[in-house]
Order: sequence, then C-alpha cells, then structure tokens
Amino acid sequence: MDDPLDSIAPISMLRRADGTVLRYRYLPGRLPTLIFLPGYMSDMSGSKATAMMAWAAATGQACLLLDYAGCGLSEGVFAEETLSSWCDDVLTVGNVETMGPKILIGSSMGGWLMLLAALEWSKRGQPHGIAGLVGIAAAPDFTEWGFNDAEKAIIATEGLLQEDTPYSDQPYITTRKFWTDGQANRLLGTRIDLTCPVRLLHGQEDGDVPPEISLSLAAALASDDVQVTLVKGGDHRLSRDSDIALLIDTVARLVHAHHNRP
Repeated sequence: MDDPLDSIAPISMLRRADGTVLRYRYLPGRLPTLIFLPGYMSDMSGSKATAMMAWAAATGQACLLLDYAGCGLSEGVFAEETLSSWCDDVLTVGNVETMGPKILIGSSMGGWLMLLAALEWSKRGQPHGIAGLVGIAAAPDFTEWGFNDAEKAIIATEGLLQEDTPYSDQPYITTRKFWTDGQANRLLGTRIDLTCPVRLLHGQEDGDVPPEISLSLAAALASDDVQVTLVKGGDHRLSRDSDIALLIDTVARLVHAHHNRP
C-alpha cells in the first residue's frame, strides 16, 4: 500500500561516511525547519511524526523526518548503533537538507538526541541557530535512571539486555555499547547551554519516563523561556488525538513567535 506521505515528501537517501544508507523525508517550505526525532526503536512512520509532516504540508512549513541507522527504512544493524551515531545521523541529514533556523521535536529518546544535536549545531554557529525545542516525554540520561541495578549488571556482564515492551512485538534490546555511550552523554545535573525557547510535554500517567525528568530538564536548561506542560491522563506515547493536537499547537506557537520577534 502506498504511504500517503509519498505524495508530500518522497523518501530520499543519503549515504553516511561508513557507507550506511539513511532514508528520510524532506519537505521544503517556510523556515524554521521542523525536524522530528523519533524515540528508541521507533521511526518516521509513527503517528506524531506523520501528523507533524501533514501539518507542515498544509501550512507551507519546511519539515524533515528521518530514520536513524538500523531503524525503519534506513540501513544498518540496530544493535551496533549508539546515541552518538544516531546524533551524527541527525546532523548529517540536517546539514544536507536544512539551512537557517530549526525547531527540533524529540519524542522520548529523541528528546535526548534533540538536546545533543541542538548543542552541536549551536557550537558550530549554524546561521540563526536553533529556533526552539519541543520535547515529548523527553528522556535525557535514561541509561542512568531507566535501569535498576540488576538490569545494569546484566548489561555489564552479558553485554545485552532484552525486555518485553507493550509498544512492539519485538523485545527492546540495550547493548553495553549503547549504554556506555549514553552514560558518556549525560546532560542532567549540569547546565545545558541552550538559550532558545523550550516546550516540554509530558503525560502524568507516563509509566516509562517519570514526569520529574521534564522538570529536571527544565531546571538544567540555560534558557529562561522554558515551559513544562503536564497532560492529565496522558501516557508515555502521547498519541491520542488530543495529544497530537497539543503538539501541533505547541509547534505552531513557536513558529509564530519566531516570525514575530522584534
């Protein structure tokens, strides 16, 4: 069956330095460019990503969706990738397709990648930089707080942890390589030197990422323009129609504010 997004933004391909082919969708349009970053073991076909692209198409906004290596339509082996390699994927595709200001939208682990990519782009002095960040149950540092001592011991001694998940018929896997890289990229507890507007959406019934993580992230960010929205009854995915409407409204307000700055 044809994907309805094919008529909006057909699949493009980009080969990264190690030869792995990354696949993504890019829709040219008005700046700032929206870049959606999916969560762990997720991809650009998810409901929030596709809703973001559909809204961008309807409003003439530039938008980029991508699959990290080993995920979705991109080549690669999931278990061989790390947070750093996926951040490089974001930077690689983003540098090819987007110029000027960007709004990064990160879901769960994508919220961690959103921060790392924004820090790197800011460090590189991108023209007009990062126009805003939107976290959806953002999960920075989850290698630290997301595993108990027994699970960390399995990762350390066996090199691989497999867990059942309600989000997939395939088990979640965490490799020692990924966990070690995640620990090296922790951000909470120190100042996160990002000064752009930040909006953090978090379900109060999130059983995977405690809402307190968004509060800790808000405190760590250097920006004075940070808002945390707790969604009553919202779970980790925040994929109900009302949740997606909230996401789109949040992004639309950031876009509007960007265009109306003095």
